[in-house]
Amino acid sequence: MAHSISAKKRVRQNEKQRARNRARKEVLKGKVKAFTTAITTGSVDAAETALRATTQWLDRMAAHNTIHKNAAARKRSRLTKRLNAARASGGKPVAAPTRGKAKGKGTKAATA
Repeated sequence: MAHSISAKKRVRQNEKQRARNRARKEVLKGKVKAFTTAITTGSVDAAETALRATTQWLDRMAAHNTIHKNAAARKRSRLTKRLNAARASGGKPVAAPTRGKAKGKGTKAATA
């Protein structure tokens, strides 16, 4: 528990900032979901519009230090790559990329 006045003030400020950051991240999740929905349905025009809105929001979040600027750039790059893949497929629905590496036959220790 904070004892000094300045420490108590920092606790109050941190609570407010945390609430702001969480709200911003929730909005971002909604924008990314709108983009993903547009991509999976094959609507390239809607996906372009959603990507533009998402990119603006990412840049704003990076400017406010809600997320790191490199994290914003990485997310923007990955979303743009998905849009380009959708364009290349001729507007056919594109599945979301899988996370992580493909599972093999097990670890080295299990096979040894």
